[in-house]
Amino acid sequence: MKLLGGSWQVGILLRRYQRFLADVQLQGGEIVTAHCPNTGAMTNCWQPGDQVYLSDSNDPRRRTRFTLEVVCHRGHRVGIHSRRANDLIADALKRGRLSGFEGYSDIIREHQFLDSRVDFRLAYPEDKAMLMEVKSVTYLKSKGLGLFPDAPSARALKHLSTLMAAKAQGLQAALVFCVQHSGINRVAPALDIDPAYGARLAEAQEQGVMIKAFKVSFRLPYAAISKPLPVCLGHGGLS
Repeated sequence: MKLLGGSWQVGILLRRYQRFLADVQLQGGEIVTAHCPNTGAMTNCWQPGDQVYLSDSNDPRRRTRFTLEVVCHRGHRVGIHSRRANDLIADALKRGRLSGFEGYSDIIREHQFLDSRVDFRLAYPEDKAMLMEVKSVTYLKSKGLGLFPDAPSARALKHLSTLMAAKAQGLQAALVFCVQHSGINRVAPALDIDPAYGARLAEAQEQGVMIKAFKVSFRLPYAAISKPLPVCLGHGGLS
C-alpha cells in the first residue's frame, strides 16, 4: 500500500470555505486551517463534525501547514485529495496491479499531447502507446452508485476529446475512474449534473476509448487500488 503524505493528524471538521480551505479541530483542541485539495463540489462527502485525517507538511513556508486527505463521512472513508488518485494509479501500474494495463515498458506522467497534458503515457514493446486520463470519484449518489462529475466540468470534457483525438491518431486511449469512496461499488456519468459529459463519454467509448474504474481501499495512513468496478453508461444515476 502507498503512504498518503508524511506525518498525520486526526481532527474534527468544522467547516469548508473559499473552496480550498477547511477549519479543523485537532485532537488536542487546537483549531487549524487546512488546504482542501479538491476543486469539485464534494457532494455527499462531508459535513461539520466528521472525523478527518490531515497530512502535516511541517513546512513553515507553506501558507497552510496541513492538507485535508480523508473524511470519515456516514460510516465511509472518502479520499478528497484529487491528485492522490494519480499517485495511487501510478503505484498500481508500477506494481502490475492495474488489471488490463499490464506489460508496458515505460511510463511518463504529465505527457504533452496536442494542447493538453495527459496524466499518463504508457509505452508497450509490441503495441501502440496508450494515453490515460485519471478521474477521482467521490460522489456517492445512492445504494453504492458513484457519479462523475459532481459539478459541470469543461476540463473533463476537454480530456475526453483529447483521448478521442489520440485514438483517431492510432494510439490507444483509456479513461480510468479512481474511486476514493469506500461506499461506492459502481460508477456512472452524472447525467443530471453534466449531460454533455455523459454524452461525450458514450461517444468516446464508441470510438474505442477504454473506460475502466478501480476502487481504493484505505488502511490509514496507507491506501491502494484494490479491485476493478463496473462502469454503467446507460442510466447515469437518473433512475
